[in-house]
Amino acid sequence: MSKKNVHVVPNSGGWGVRVEGNEKNSKNFDTQKQAIEYGREKAQNSSAELLIHGQNGKIREKNSYGNDRYPPKG
Repeated sequence: MSKKNVHVVPNSGGWGVRVEGNEKNSKNFDTQKQAIEYGREKAQNSSAELLIHGQNGKIREKNSYGNDRYPPKG
């Protein structure tokens, strides 16, 4: 079973946390900081990846909380 990534996404008037594959946000927040904190906890509990989107909707940061298949060297 593959793990579902957690996304922090902009929504009307604030930020939301959405689990990949879901149509609706799990929870909505006033600030991106609040959404990131909640999303990080959710990703850690699921050993998944947290993807943080900017205001433009593009991914600006990724954090992995699972066992990476290909860890970087060094």
